[in-house]
Amino acid sequence: MWGAVRAGAAASVRPADAAPLARARAQRSRRNRSVVLVLLGALVMVAALSLAVGAYSLSVPDLLRTLTGQGSQSENFIVLSLRLPRLTLAVLVGVAFALSGALFQTVLRNPLASPDIIGVTGGASAAAVFGMLILGFGAVATSVAAFAGAIIVAGVIYLLAWRGGVVGYRFVLIGVGVAFMVQGLLGYLLSRATRNDAQGALLWLVGSVSGARWQDISAMAVVLLVLIPVIGVLSARLRALQLGDDLARSLGVGTERTRLVLLVIAVALAATATAAVGPLAFVAFVSAPIARRVLGTGGLALIPAALVGALIAAVADFTAQHLLPGQLELPAGIITGAIGAPYLLWLLATSNTTGKGA
Repeated sequence: MWGAVRAGAAASVRPADAAPLARARAQRSRRNRSVVLVLLGALVMVAALSLAVGAYSLSVPDLLRTLTGQGSQSENFIVLSLRLPRLTLAVLVGVAFALSGALFQTVLRNPLASPDIIGVTGGASAAAVFGMLILGFGAVATSVAAFAGAIIVAGVIYLLAWRGGVVGYRFVLIGVGVAFMVQGLLGYLLSRATRNDAQGALLWLVGSVSGARWQDISAMAVVLLVLIPVIGVLSARLRALQLGDDLARSLGVGTERTRLVLLVIAVALAATATAAVGPLAFVAFVSAPIARRVLGTGGLALIPAALVGALIAAVADFTAQHLLPGQLELPAGIITGAIGAPYLLWLLATSNTTGKGA
């Protein structure tokens, strides 16, 4: 079906129009490659700084030697056991949050449709805090509870938004309402907890990669390895959904079934990332819009969005560790919140007259 559509479209283009169209496509492809390479280069630079800079700093040759396992015992411990897991987890959760946000915003066709805006990560947070404060869960059980909470809340939002189908604005409005309910539940749980327990829960609620564990990294990597190829397979249908349901159906796309599958993938990405590091605020919200603006396109931009998310998470963690005054290390979620909140205000302030995001 898709091959026939592309063949028909190609046949409808007159020879005189083919050359400008081909040049435009080639220019867009070159820009995409350039943006991806620049983002990769920036991510490599931030990664090198994160691994080399700290109370015990390393030169570039020492860092390269240590990464190949040839460093001293102390260098191997600091880089391979402390800094590398933290950096790896930041990159992986940044990719997961970014892809989740990109899928939500594209499928629901709303720039505010992000797991941290519509209550999905809030559901994970409420379940995790309930497990920590009421049931006495440890780290692993808390992660499982966070994952389950995100899935349950997303399912509730979907069922409440269903009216013979899911409309983006209805899904978002119900999600925002659920998010406020979740915040009320979190406030109640924290108010009933002891001071020490509440402090631990608040640290998790901000979002931090400081306690990176290889089991979290492994789980995150497995989820990405499974779901990213699925997203790639469904990318053509996702592009069709961008054109509207009627046109997507005319191209042979089962809109509701495709939308449900993509939303499940988005929820799974957000739930896994939240279970690993807590609700790292606004990474899912800002990554895809930033990627699209850099590319100058309204397309999917999934790969650039994933790189932007990884870069934001890595930069936020590095900033929280080294670039703020004071002796205490801050959670990365404080930095991402400081980045995302002004962007949300800017997005609302620059909305066009029809009420849609820019």
